[in-house]
Order: sequence, then structure tokens, then C-alpha cells
Amino acid sequence: MKILLTGASGFVGSALLAKLGVINTRVLGRSRPSLNKVDFFYSEILPDSDFSDALKNIDVVIHSAARAHIMKDESCDPYTEYRNVNTLGTLSLARQAASAGVKRLIFISSIKVNGESTSIGQPFFYDDEPSPEDPYGQSKAEAERGLLELAQETGMEVVIIRPPLVYGPGVKANFASMMNFATMNLPLPLGAIKNMRSLVSIDNLVDLIVTCIDHPKAAGNIFLVSDDFDISTTELLKELTRAAGKKPHLIPIPMALVRGLAILLGKRAVTDRLCGNLQLDITHTKNTLDWSPPVTFQEGITRCFLKDN
Repeated sequence: MKILLTGASGFVGSALLAKLGVINTRVLGRSRPSLNKVDFFYSEILPDSDFSDALKNIDVVIHSAARAHIMKDESCDPYTEYRNVNTLGTLSLARQAASAGVKRLIFISSIKVNGESTSIGQPFFYDDEPSPEDPYGQSKAEAERGLLELAQETGMEVVIIRPPLVYGPGVKANFASMMNFATMNLPLPLGAIKNMRSLVSIDNLVDLIVTCIDHPKAAGNIFLVSDDFDISTTELLKELTRAAGKKPHLIPIPMALVRGLAILLGKRAVTDRLCGNLQLDITHTKNTLDWSPPVTFQEGITRCFLKDN
């Protein structure tokens, strides 16, 4: 089986390529991965890109490339920017894949298609009506709709995976900042955050994607994925601090006060991420694929700090 992987230089894509190996994997993207002897094709993921050469003799496409979610997007028209790559570029790749005889396309989407937050004890489900709130989530939701329509038209199998925040060795952005705080063990006023959030380790996400490559029940499905273990921001920081070899030192300031101070400082978006709830129910994923996350949450956190990763 020959696989075409997009986004192999990204956090998720690079972990996937390491798992798949280079023998039966071809890479499509803007930069060549560090692995030697990889079959590489340069291309942007844009509506007018020609992917025909990269798609020759391919059985499965794993599409993890995307215009990433940007917290401080300074584009004058962010929706158009996201849509050009995440929607139109994706659908162009999918149409050309179907024409080339590709049997299955696995699309790495985002839980932002469901929405930005949940109430505690009321998680997102795979069959919820999409409710994206930002241009990134909207572009992913539109791509999903187009892919499912294309599957009906062409017979090419489509699998959609919606992860929440992905963490692991080499992670960047907000989770990397939390790891740095844990390593420094600063006395942060985050000792009484009583939210609940679902996360997924890179190992568990990669394992699910690989499972979906040839699982007969994956076709046509939308799968939510997580570590199947929800945790508060306070407990997450404690786990990270312990994994960094330190004793947690968090100040238990009431969550309402933390929110109020953040709003006064113009950091409402930050406090929403720290104090907000975002839970996923992955029962459908586990039952459909007979799959469970192979790596526990505690082990996933520990692996973030292993120097040999």
C-alpha cells in the first residue's frame, strides 16, 4: 500500500512520517522532511496546484497540512486566507486524488468544527451539528462538507478525524509555554481552576490515524479523538511540573478573580483558554474501530520531557 502524506514537516505530520517510514510513504509539501531517501514532491496546498505526479500509484492520502490556527492573525481577511488552503486547497487535492484512483483520504480536521467550548459534563460528540466560531474552524468545517459530498459523487472513501489540543515532545505554542512554566515552577495564581479539558498525545493521535488507513469501518466516518482522560488546567500544570522533576507550587486564587484580572489586563482570550471547558466523547471512535488510546495521559505527559525524543 502506497501512502501520500501532506504536512510531513509539521508537528503531527512529522510524527506520522516517523511511524509510517519512508519505504511506502510519499511526501507532499513545501519543505523536505529530515528523513533520508524520502520520496518528496514540492507543492503548496492551493486551489490551482497540480498534484497529479505526487498522486500516481497512491492508495491512501493522509492530509495533515493546513494553514494553522493563529492566535494573533494580522491578515486583513483571515477567513479567505484559511479557506484558500484549508478548504479550497484540500478539496482540489481530494478531487485530483479521486481522479487518480486513490481509494481513501484521511483528513485531519479539528475539534474547532464542533465549537470552542463545552459545559462540564456535556462533551462534544462526533455527530453534533458543527458550530465553528472562528475562520480556522469554519474553513475546516467547509472542507469536511465538501469531502463528504465528493465521497458520495466519486466513491473515494473519506475519513475525518477531529483532534483537540495535541501535545508531545517538540510541541509548540501554548502547550510549550505551559511546559516552560512547569520547568521554571513559577508560583502562578492558577491553583484553583476547576475546568475540564480533553487533550490528545501525539502518540495516540498517530495511532488512530494509522488505524484508519485500512480499517474497513473507518470509511465515511467522523472520529473525535482524545486521551480519554479529562483534566483541569490546575491538575495539568501539576502533572507537567511533576514530569519536569519539580514539586508543584500553584497559588489557589478563585477562578472568578483570575478571569476578572485577565479581563482588566486585556487578556480575556488567554483566560478563556486557561479556565474554559472543552470535553470530547470518543465512545463512537472506540466502539467503531475497536480502538483505545494506547498511551495513558500520565505517560504522554512524561514523554514530553524525555530528552531522547
